[in-house]
Amino acid sequence: MAEPRYPLLSLSRLRMEIDGPGVTTLVAGAGCPLHCRWCINKTLLRDAPAEQVSAGELTERLRVDDLYFRATGGGVCFGGGEALLHAAFLRRFRAVCPSEWRIYAETSLQVSPELLRLSFGAVDAYIVDCKDMDREIYRRYTGGDGALMEENLRALLDAVGPDRVLVRVPLIPGYNSMEDQQRSVEKLERMGVRRIDRFSYLVRDNQEEALL
Repeated sequence: MAEPRYPLLSLSRLRMEIDGPGVTTLVAGAGCPLHCRWCINKTLLRDAPAEQVSAGELTERLRVDDLYFRATGGGVCFGGGEALLHAAFLRRFRAVCPSEWRIYAETSLQVSPELLRLSFGAVDAYIVDCKDMDREIYRRYTGGDGALMEENLRALLDAVGPDRVLVRVPLIPGYNSMEDQQRSVEKLERMGVRRIDRFSYLVRDNQEEALL
């Protein structure tokens, strides 16, 4: 079987307390199943050429920050597009990178249950962008299937426990209200989610993007 490779778009180094504890590097990759109206990475995901890298090659590039990762308990966050589309790569990366590095995955959970299960054991913590727990709001904003996200979130909580799952719940101009956001939070809490990040998108009048 061919070694999995990652469609690397960019690296963002020396991030503090954004993706997880300590100093992290965001590894942005291509590929996303959603079409979010205010996607901050729309142009990057559509137009930027991706470089296909092996787990060993990526590890060597990230060693420049090895001391920061070890000293602060930080590590590598896979995001950009949908990290779990590359679950096989994440498993390979976990096998070759230093064991002290923590691995985080930013995910919409819009992947097959098989890919989600494949990530177990490779990812230390998950950052879930749920958008909204109302399935019609979710569909209108993302074009995706809210039921799949919810099903995968339940499976994730059962598999790794709530302490390893952070769920982000945005207030999205033109798509949901503060009341919708509160209902999402309450539903997540009933599901057993303990770590919730509630925030608002700031949308420029003349641009189809969100600045967080």
